[in-house]
Amino acid sequence: MPGLDPSALLAAVFSGVLVGWLLGTFGGGGSVLAAPLLLYAVGVDDTHLAIGTSAAGVAAIAAFNLLGHWRGGRVKWPCAWVFGAAGFAGSLLGSSIAKLMDGDVLLLAFAGAMAAVALSMLRRGGSGGDPEARLDAGKMARLVPVGLVVGTASGFFGIGGGFLIVPGLMYAAGLTFSHAAAASLLSVMIFGTATSANYALSGYVDLRLTGALLLGGALGGLLGIRTARRLENRRDLGRRLFAALVLAVAAVIAWDAVGRI
Repeated sequence: MPGLDPSALLAAVFSGVLVGWLLGTFGGGGSVLAAPLLLYAVGVDDTHLAIGTSAAGVAAIAAFNLLGHWRGGRVKWPCAWVFGAAGFAGSLLGSSIAKLMDGDVLLLAFAGAMAAVALSMLRRGGSGGDPEARLDAGKMARLVPVGLVVGTASGFFGIGGGFLIVPGLMYAAGLTFSHAAAASLLSVMIFGTATSANYALSGYVDLRLTGALLLGGALGGLLGIRTARRLENRRDLGRRLFAALVLAVAAVIAWDAVGRI
């Protein structure tokens, strides 16, 4: 994407702030807006480039946010590493399939994934889970297949997949929502890195935009972690409002994609 002007880079920075804030607050969901923001706010005109670049940016933002949750003692590392390692192979498979698809068809599928994100967030209940959960053989037997499936979906759609990772960790490892949201950032980082590396091999990553996303995401992540602490008992309202926004954006993208197919 030659000839980026300052306004495009500035738009990418602000996009990173929004994505970082949402990732820091909810542990997932924000990354699903990264590619649409690059397409419609920044002006990227290639779907594959937007997905590859957003995956790289989201991976870097997730790594930054992960540090904050680690310092807060909220990351269950053994469960997080097993889930992330299992999904690594899946993210490579999913992204390889996606690169073979027509851009507009992929964009329509992406809109469907966004709708699934929103509906998942609307259905999500309370925290539940065991604050003292530890990795054992039974949990590992559930974490590996669930991580593989989630990683494949994440790689295919080029999104962090936090909306799937969080409930996946809660189901497979019995984590609370707070611990699952923190641990999910490791998988978002791993899946995004694998996906963006696969896209980069085909020239579908713009490092300038990735840097701009990371710059904004670092600030947004700090704000998001603070927001997460303040909204500990009121996250459901924020999640529903965010889900409504994602549904609206998904509808716009689907309409645009259908009109071009």
